[in-house]
Amino acid sequence: MRYTSGAIEALIEEFAKLPGIGRKTAQRLAMHVLQERRSEVDKLATALVDVKEKVTRCTVCQNITDLGTDPCTVCTSKGRDRTVICVVESPTEVLAFEKTGHYKGLYHVLHGVISPLDGIGPDDIKVRELLARLHPGDSAEVKEVVLALNPTVEGETTSLYISKLLKPLGISVTRIARGIPVGAELEFIDEATLSRAMEGRSAI
Repeated sequence: MRYTSGAIEALIEEFAKLPGIGRKTAQRLAMHVLQERRSEVDKLATALVDVKEKVTRCTVCQNITDLGTDPCTVCTSKGRDRTVICVVESPTEVLAFEKTGHYKGLYHVLHGVISPLDGIGPDDIKVRELLARLHPGDSAEVKEVVLALNPTVEGETTSLYISKLLKPLGISVTRIARGIPVGAELEFIDEATLSRAMEGRSAI
């Protein structure tokens, strides 16, 4: 069904471009926006624009942060264990681990994984930035790097690649425990399972 309003159709099409949003859900979202007060719609529009204008990447860990807050609050926190860095694929995994309340170390976000079939190599993700943090004299206090990548072929390939780069540096390289199903995405794993996976991490 196509609406007689071009503006509604355009909004539905934009919502339908979002991951996990089909046309029916997009229609419901568009009608919800139509029925909302103008002030609420303005807040939504402002939030969408602000995400593009005010959000950047932390120059240390590559996680998302606000402009003017770089390094991010995790990197600058005095309460974090600075001897451990947890390497994840995307900012959503950082949020997942933070929700557990168990992990108190630092993070490094790769923004992707090595995937030759998709034309993504080591230079296309934030591996060099990770190595820069571990360079002797810069971050000599780091004693362990935890690889917490999704249990996929691409995640395994990336983990092996990084572990080979880090072992000559004399840093302990571990991975989270295998209690997470193969093919699962960490951002959808419950807090208890993630906590146990971090506690049961093992050397590579």
